[in-house]
Amino acid sequence: MTLIRPTPEAADGSAAPGGAGTGRAAAVLVLVALGALIPLLGPSTALHGTGEAAAPGAGGIALLRTVLFAALCVPLGEMFVGRLARGVPGAPAERPRSWAPVAAAVGFGAALGLASVVATGNLMPTSLSEMDPGGLYESRDGRLALLEVNAFAAAGLCALSRRPGTQVWPLAAIVVAEALRAHPPTEHTPLVGSGLTLAHLTCASLWVGGLLYALRTLRGWRAPAAGAALLGLYARVAVLLLAAITATGVWSSLRRMPPETVVEQLTSTAYGRTLLAKVLLVAAVAALALWARRRLRRAADPLAACSPARAEVVALGAVVAVSGLLTALPLPIRW
Repeated sequence: MTLIRPTPEAADGSAAPGGAGTGRAAAVLVLVALGALIPLLGPSTALHGTGEAAAPGAGGIALLRTVLFAALCVPLGEMFVGRLARGVPGAPAERPRSWAPVAAAVGFGAALGLASVVATGNLMPTSLSEMDPGGLYESRDGRLALLEVNAFAAAGLCALSRRPGTQVWPLAAIVVAEALRAHPPTEHTPLVGSGLTLAHLTCASLWVGGLLYALRTLRGWRAPAAGAALLGLYARVAVLLLAAITATGVWSSLRRMPPETVVEQLTSTAYGRTLLAKVLLVAAVAALALWARRRLRRAADPLAACSPARAEVVALGAVVAVSGLLTALPLPIRW
């Protein structure tokens, strides 16, 4: 990890930046590879000993859903923190290069992969002949999958245009599509469930993507006062986002697992086990956020808060991966 402010050697230009850049890239690749193991290996681990059976290709579906969630977080976080940065007094004009076009391309690929799964009857396709693209228009899941594919394409075009802020509309369409997909009409009070998922996914995307972009912005600014002010603004909003995420997550869980069965299902079902892992990860993230906030307020150098914030980003990445895994597991039993 790099320092927010340059060392004297870096300021003189005598340090070799290539080594640090290569090290950062290698660390990111290792973290991404480890994160990919969560959705790929998670279904078999979570289902072990439960007597439940996962759908074929659950690991691949979980990985695609994880990539889709991550691609959604990046542009939403950039727009969120970009707006916060404009309100920082004396903030430098520099902004890090937007990752939104790349995120849109990656999200398009993930959405296309998920659409191909729907076109094959919710199975992982092994050949083009198994898919029925025309059938996507005939089912609710197929139409939602196509909406996400087209919305990511539109978001990428908006991100490359002169008005990148317009990508908020296709991104909002993706969030709505995900909320509707997670709660089919056959479910009890599906609109309530979709509303909870809509709020949960929106707040989570702003939290994860916002923190990532805030740290990237601070690294480019190299301005302690403005950087501390931006972190402070983000931290205040993040508290509200965490509260909303917690409330909607608990409510959603109780809708799927009645209160009297929660304790048992947290250990006896794959969904419950994965949900418990997610809760523990979110608790760790909250602890790291509290640590960063305390450093921001009390440390002689407020930018010392960046160290726990970087760890928070890594933990949030694990939360995104576990969230993708949850979508591929059998729903809990309502006793």
